[in-house]
Amino acid sequence: VQLQASGGGLVQAGGSLRLSCAASGNIFSIDAMNWYRQAPGKQRELVAAITSGGSTNYADSVKGRFTISRDNAKNTVYLQMNYLKPEDTAVYYCNAFIRSSQLRSYWGRGTLVTVSS
Repeated sequence: VQLQASGGGLVQAGGSLRLSCAASGNIFSIDAMNWYRQAPGKQRELVAAITSGGSTNYADSVKGRFTISRDNAKNTVYLQMNYLKPEDTAVYYCNAFIRSSQLRSYWGRGTLVTVSS
């Protein structure tokens, strides 16, 4: 099982980006799917989470600006990021709890988001 994230890049403050993360491999089902981020010199933090049923949760710092969604048919999770701020600059990682032979947590390689002021 692999998670492949894409969509990072350089954007000006106030702009938007959309991150995608697709799971592939021997997948029976996917439970929660999450986006984390890690800024330079800081700990990794949970940005947004979505359950298999579509319930969502967000960090206070991104509420009202970021939207997490998923396409279960494509085994893909998205993060729409609007009104980006310089403090959103970080490496963004997707994480998913995937059941193949057993349920376990998988991480994608990070994608860098840089927001210029």
